Amino acid sequence: MDQMEEQQMALAAQPASWRRDWWQWLVLATLIVLLYYSIVTRLIQQWINDPNFSHGFFVPLFSAFVIWNERKRLAELEERPSWWGAVIVALALCVLVLGVLGAELFLSRSSLVLLLGGLLIQFRGWNWFRALIFPWAFLFLMIPIPAIIFNNIAFPLQLLASKLASATLSLLGVPVFREGNVINLPAMSLEVVEACSGIRSLMSLGTLAVIYGYFLESGAWRRVLLAVSAIPIAVAANSLRIVGTGLLGQYWDPEKAQGFFHTFSGWLIFVMSLGLLFSLHGLLRVGEHWLARRKERAAR
Repeated sequence: MDQMEEQQMALAAQPASWRRDWWQWLVLATLIVLLYYSIVTRLIQQWINDPNFSHGFFVPLFSAFVIWNERKRLAELEERPSWWGAVIVALALCVLVLGVLGAELFLSRSSLVLLLGGLLIQFRGWNWFRALIFPWAFLFLMIPIPAIIFNNIAFPLQLLASKLASATLSLLGVPVFREGNVINLPAMSLEVVEACSGIRSLMSLGTLAVIYGYFLESGAWRRVLLAVSAIPIAVAANSLRIVGTGLLGQYWDPEKAQGFFHTFSGWLIFVMSLGLLFSLHGLLRVGEHWLARRKERAAR
């Protein structure tokens, strides 16, 4: 009887607890909106106008889905609020001030993600943060990287794509002379500019690779491998596009080849990258099955 009374008292206390938490989160949400409204608005505008970061719309949606998918496990976790969360919140606000005063969009936008992590630790505890560290960290992928880092990544990718394409065309018997990121062929010249360097597909492909690994893989190392593979896959796909353009220009029509090179620079690279990603995943599974069978045979 005492146990039933305790359960009834606990159930009766839940609505009050939920109302209290609801008002706390409402106040916090209002303050967050006041602080970050202009920052988030400009971020969404960049997602719309900059094709390099159009994948940003899917990042918070996927993080929300992961949290919703883990709701049963989260319900079983004990709440252990920690004042370290307040320290992280203070740090996030300092980063926000630095970003606003220094006109550095990356810092001001990153401070929002840091703030969410600090609030989670403050109100739910480190065990909740550890349980949600993947969807929390994934939110950083929605933030465009600073221009200085973007340029430092884009130019090496331009050179790497040019080198790989030149070497491949030479192997196929096409005379090639490369000057930096410019590939000179007998029939035409190709300039591998920033938009054609592969970084556009790399940003989107990396995000998609993480999502793809979450749904189709359970092992952590395979998920990491799929995510990291986005870098060589994006470069390889771009190099194949350059090779295809060079072959079209050499053996068919240089003008049509130039049109192909620029018109299909976006979606074609991404489609090719997706195909390479799926192929890599298939090879990983085939390799694992082969190793498992080999071990079984050795055990016999």
